[in-house]
Amino acid sequence: MSPQQIQLMKLLQVPALLLDQRIKQEIEENPALEEGEEGLEDQDLQNDEDFDDSMDRGEEMAGADDEPEHSSEDEFDLSDYIEDDEIPNYRLSAGNVSADEEQKEIPFAAGVSPQEVLLTQLGLLDLSDREYLIASHIIGNIDDSGYLQRDIHSLIDDLAFNQNIQTDFGEVLDVLRLVQEFDPPGVGARDLQECLLLQIRRKKPRTRPIELAGLILEKNFNDFTRKHYEKIRKKHGLTDRELKEAIDEVLKLNPKPGNSLQGSGKSAQYVVPDFIVSHKDGDLELSLNSHNAPELRINRTYSEMFQAIAESGGKTDRRQRETLSFVKQKLDSAKWFIDAIRQRQNTLMVTMQAILKFQKDYFMSGDETDLRPMILKDIADMVQLDISTVSRVANSKYVQTPFGTFLLKEFFSESLQTDTGEEVSTREVKKILQECIEAESKKKPLTDDELAVILKEKGYNIARRTVAKYREQLGIPVARLRKELL
Repeated sequence: MSPQQIQLMKLLQVPALLLDQRIKQEIEENPALEEGEEGLEDQDLQNDEDFDDSMDRGEEMAGADDEPEHSSEDEFDLSDYIEDDEIPNYRLSAGNVSADEEQKEIPFAAGVSPQEVLLTQLGLLDLSDREYLIASHIIGNIDDSGYLQRDIHSLIDDLAFNQNIQTDFGEVLDVLRLVQEFDPPGVGARDLQECLLLQIRRKKPRTRPIELAGLILEKNFNDFTRKHYEKIRKKHGLTDRELKEAIDEVLKLNPKPGNSLQGSGKSAQYVVPDFIVSHKDGDLELSLNSHNAPELRINRTYSEMFQAIAESGGKTDRRQRETLSFVKQKLDSAKWFIDAIRQRQNTLMVTMQAILKFQKDYFMSGDETDLRPMILKDIADMVQLDISTVSRVANSKYVQTPFGTFLLKEFFSESLQTDTGEEVSTREVKKILQECIEAESKKKPLTDDELAVILKEKGYNIARRTVAKYREQLGIPVARLRKELL
């Protein structure tokens, strides 16, 4: 593959949100490339035969072997081709942005980490310097979910090496207990069981369901996670009502207390669609996100500089040849990049148009049962592109529709044949499987065998292991873990 083809393949994989960063990186590395709409003069400059001739002459000059002597008056000087008044004033300011320049940055929500919130609470306690340092180190090892990620023995070693604090298990555990009293309840826990116990012990008033919930978490945590409710009920002599009330109290607890810290956590990440599909006059209309269609052009100063050197004629010295070679390399790289971006836009549009045509019924109705089985080869054959190219387009790209925003690769699925011989999408089968599970009795959930029978009755002849595979892909647990006390 040529360097241009490799560059195009890499750009095809980049989603809209990351394309801005890739372009900024290229502009920083190549001064011959700049943002902005290409004007008529720039188009004439790039397409003019004289410019092409000067490129050829410049290449010959850059490759010349002789190095004639020239007077200092004939030496090439970059300052001759860069005038001060060509640099806009705003480019010299700190903001480096024009007032009327379009802002394409994606806003992200600023956040405060859970550690910062906990350190604020730590500052309210009356502690010795030693206790404060130990507590600070503990807090520094609490993750965004609120869990302590280091065991106490490792913390002891860390404090000895990093803080020169010689401590023991009991002292660190005592300080950890102080941190575990911070809000939100459950923060600083070393595992899920401790996290839930910390929360249930701080619940007021101490009703019987809360006391029973604490007992179950402390004595029967494994049985609880496996939903062996009958075993728990018999062990503690509970009625069905008592067991249900206790389990309900446990289900109210937060398994990730760090996430509840106000303003904490990582910055919110927003999905930026690469394609926008809308309905217009009973038909589908497709457009590219503006991030996928950036305005790029060749830096005019560089192109004029190259023309001036190439058209100067006569012999050149080594400095001129090196300058000419450098400028030509940057101009070629800029033109290649602009061309690759245009090819990327065209490939994205052609591929998405083929997907729209193939799945028109779905994009008109939004009903998943209208999705046809579609694999990469189907689209590759329609657009006359390689399967790997279509795969790069579909990967990590989002499409915004009137029914929501989806990953493009979600529309690709294998086919399944019904009893009537009709080809249906596996995504349709998954939707029906999910509907069956949502409608099941939560007191006695359907097993994979029972789900396979139901699907066969609906005309989808699939094996139990296939049902299990689809269920796992949907993120649905086995029947035993879906059981609820009613």
